Amino acid sequence: MNTHEYWMQEAIQAAKEAEAINEVPIGAVIVYNEQVIGRGYNTRETTLDPTAHAEMIAIRQASLALGAWRLLDCSLYVTLEPCPMCAGAIVQARIPKVIFGTPDPKAGCAGTLMNLLQEQRFNHQVEVIENILQVECSELLSDFFRRLRKQSKALAQDLS
Repeated sequence: MNTHEYWMQEAIQAAKEAEAINEVPIGAVIVYNEQVIGRGYNTRETTLDPTAHAEMIAIRQASLALGAWRLLDCSLYVTLEPCPMCAGAIVQARIPKVIFGTPDPKAGCAGTLMNLLQEQRFNHQVEVIENILQVECSELLSDFFRRLRKQSKALAQDLS
């Protein structure tokens, strides 16, 4: 297993923690000097916080761990391509490298819908590596939403 796959497995584990509490299974880790210094998973539903994305939580933890808001020399691994909010936070945190698992056709801002991470008009651009363990990351999400639709359908049938 190469280094990117190793750290993406860590992000996948975080995503599975989100899934265990019935959150959308998205996970992220921030790596500095071969150590995870920030880790997060989606908690929007449980916290009722629209900013509680995996990346945002990992960025907050990493900033506290380093005692700085600039996350220079860090890499962020995330199972799903960052959204506009998270891409903005990544640029603001000066994270130099983002590695993601699967593209997001609805909100992806690392190249799918737009590329905020490499926008030349910003004062910081981010190296992007995509499709690391893409099948696993994609299946985690599609399986979750398939189960959710099945549960919703069963509940609707029970109520009728």
